[in-house]
Amino acid sequence: MEADKIVVNKLKEHSRLSADDIAEVRNFSFAQRELADHEDLIRQGDEPNLSVVVMSGWVARYHLLSGGQRQYLSFHMPGDWPDAQALFLDRMDHAVCAIGPALVAGVPHKELTRAISRRPALGFAIWRETLIDAAIFREAITNNSARSKPARMAHLFCELFYRARALGLVRDEQLRLPVSLVQLGEALGMAIATVNRTLVELRASRAVDFRSGMLTISNWQRLCAIGEFDPGFLHLNRQLR
Repeated sequence: MEADKIVVNKLKEHSRLSADDIAEVRNFSFAQRELADHEDLIRQGDEPNLSVVVMSGWVARYHLLSGGQRQYLSFHMPGDWPDAQALFLDRMDHAVCAIGPALVAGVPHKELTRAISRRPALGFAIWRETLIDAAIFREAITNNSARSKPARMAHLFCELFYRARALGLVRDEQLRLPVSLVQLGEALGMAIATVNRTLVELRASRAVDFRSGMLTISNWQRLCAIGEFDPGFLHLNRQLR
């Protein structure tokens, strides 16, 4: 799918776009870039002059700590704008990297700024995209600080599966999720041994399985109950499942 169609489909998940808004997106001069596994798209401290949409593969937003460790903040799939907020910030306070090979398409900030001035509704949709990112961050803070480890992992699985289903990425209750167990632990604040124990506990619930990069949902309602998952924070126009 072409980049403009991916952007339009994603923004329409949460915002109304007119024919003129869509025509504006079609005029963007998208520049594609291939990323290797773990290659940084943006580094902390960068001053980017474009924002990107994920065309294929997955990318992750993370903080790099002084000792070299990473705290993964969010995961982004095809259709997502992982750095739309770069349009509104002078300097990046986090990094974005590929997890597995990925393809992204960038739009110069000067084009986005002109488009927003011409089409305010499109600007509101882009701004809403950044606000939904912020909502995901808030939910992650609650998840990592207030929920049990099984609930913490179940909630993240629910979030990623729900978002992927909205984008048409789920097949037969399965989602290809190229996140390693180490990265899963770095996202959830768990040591690798704890990640493995928690996965064993979730498998025993017969609600979910995750192995070899494949997330399989066996009982969605049970998984939502374990993870205390309510999709309202994702602010999608329609409720799924």
